[in-house]
Amino acid sequence: MSKDNKRNWFSPELQQRWLAVGLLAAVVGIVVLLIVVPVVSKGMDLNETKNNLVFRLQQYERILATKDAVIANMETIKQQHEEQGYFNAQTTDALASAEMQEFIKKAIVDAGGQLSSTQALPVSIKDNFSIITVRVRMTGNSEVLRSVLYQIETSTPLILIDQIDIRPMRGVRNRVTRQIEPSNELNVNFQAISFMRKQPE
Repeated sequence: MSKDNKRNWFSPELQQRWLAVGLLAAVVGIVVLLIVVPVVSKGMDLNETKNNLVFRLQQYERILATKDAVIANMETIKQQHEEQGYFNAQTTDALASAEMQEFIKKAIVDAGGQLSSTQALPVSIKDNFSIITVRVRMTGNSEVLRSVLYQIETSTPLILIDQIDIRPMRGVRNRVTRQIEPSNELNVNFQAISFMRKQPE
């Protein structure tokens, strides 16, 4: 390379041009960093948000599309419950309790047992249902008890057994031998629970 070319290469005019180009590149770089990159990043975030919203909207549309089928199924299930008669259909708590006591009395007598007493307990309300509870005392052998429990637990409307207490009855003393003979009889206490829809006041 000639001396003239070296001088031209390092001439003040050429150095100023390169400096101007460098400054221009720096300004462009700063503009890209300060404006373009945030705008692109924001655009990408907005696009991701839009995609998420579109996905959720599609989910909601699918759920809404099944709304009618769900409502129809709920009505069918409700109708089935009504037809199965799980709940007591009496108009008042007192009538429901009386009906349950009469049913239990018949079940005990038909099984060959003896009803000692029935007592209606205060009605409680839970989840818009009235809980009808009757305390029962009876005597009978194990076969009688089995038959009574079966009759109650397979009844319509539904009756549940709770807090059952079974104790053997004391034997009777034999007048000849003066010995107490064992007894097959049982003293049984339990609560019977039935449900009815809470009546509007």
